[in-house]
Amino acid sequence: MAYSVNNPAGKIVQDVITDLPGLVAIAVVDINSGMSLASHSNSPALNPDTAAAYNTEVVKQKQKAMAALKLSGESIQDILISLSNQLHLIKLNESGTKFIYLVVNSRDTNLAIAREVLRAHADQLN
Repeated sequence: MAYSVNNPAGKIVQDVITDLPGLVAIAVVDINSGMSLASHSNSPALNPDTAAAYNTEVVKQKQKAMAALKLSGESIQDILISLSNQLHLIKLNESGTKFIYLVVNSRDTNLAIAREVLRAHADQLN
């Protein structure tokens, strides 16, 4: 899926690309359906729409684990998956209905900056 800046998800994708031009991939994802609302990849090897569906399951399983542990009053802020050469970040919106999925090269991107960019743009998902 590509993105259009004429819809809110597409605008978020464009804004994150502007703030982190070296990103590998990004998707704005609806948690209920697991579908990308907008996405972009700078790598032909990484399909963010496919990753969106799998990462939706990661989020749902973590939510189930939190419920089983009775972690009331807690909510997922973000999920970080560190690979050998990449960082995969999942940043949920405040209501927990959508998330931004971001892939960056771990050698080229500062984790704190990537998290801050996601935090700023996740607020637009509400």
